[in-house]
Amino acid sequence: MAEISHFEYGWITPALSYALSVLGSVLGLVCAGRIRTASSSRQRAWWGLLSAWALGGTAIWSMHFMAMLGFAVPGTRIRYDVPITIASTVIAVAAVGLGLVIVGTGRLSVLRVLIGGLFTGAGVAAMHYTGMAAMRLDGSFSYDTLRVVASVVIAVVAATVALWLAMTVRRPLAIAGSALLMGIAVNGMHFTGMSALSVHLHPGTGEVAGAGVSTLLTPIVLAVIFVLVGLVYALIAAPTEEDRAATAYLDARASAVGPAAAPPSPPDPVGLRGRSTLGQPGTPFPSRRTPPPPQG
Repeated sequence: MAEISHFEYGWITPALSYALSVLGSVLGLVCAGRIRTASSSRQRAWWGLLSAWALGGTAIWSMHFMAMLGFAVPGTRIRYDVPITIASTVIAVAAVGLGLVIVGTGRLSVLRVLIGGLFTGAGVAAMHYTGMAAMRLDGSFSYDTLRVVASVVIAVVAATVALWLAMTVRRPLAIAGSALLMGIAVNGMHFTGMSALSVHLHPGTGEVAGAGVSTLLTPIVLAVIFVLVGLVYALIAAPTEEDRAATAYLDARASAVGPAAAPPSPPDPVGLRGRSTLGQPGTPFPSRRTPPPPQG
């Protein structure tokens, strides 16, 4: 059995993985909070998609890959199968999206949260072990069953709590505290699953195929940056409840005032305007006549 190092670069990779999970959780919770306040099904779908990308793509999958950068096995190089790595991303986003659909449509209930947490947690665990299966090295893997089960239980519990928080938390301080707890839960699930892994080296079996860490790191970092910038822009550009209330207030005032009134006419106390024919259609304008010459 080979020796395994989970912190090849010290505290840098776990610190960055925790920061990514907290940041993704904050954005995901804020986006999820817009789902139930959205005024149309199209807006609910839009905010649900953004929340799934933030939670599944950033808080879970990006955190997983960042933590994997610190994983090393002395005596062999580690490569990654790109299609399987991409599949793990899709699984993470789809799992969170499914959970948000379950709890975000219809009346919120304990049963909905439990069912959504079960599906989402199972998806998160599937993402983790799919990402592990993407690793290529000069050896084979084996897992401790008890620790695998423990990691799945942690994933389900963390997903259930995350969905409940996503549908109930609204205040900024509560969102920040919830994101910190979610970061601990996601990282705890990851490193519990990693502790279940054992590696058996088979040296001399040939060149290890796959993409190296440096090859995958650049596009992943760029994708994370673009996604985060897009999410922040969407949150800033979206109208808030105060904006909607102000717009409704202005519309109500405009409806109450009605069309602009005509300018008032000058007073006509003796009714000359009513008896006058000047300016009416068909009335000739009086011409100026020269007075007749005097007689004699």
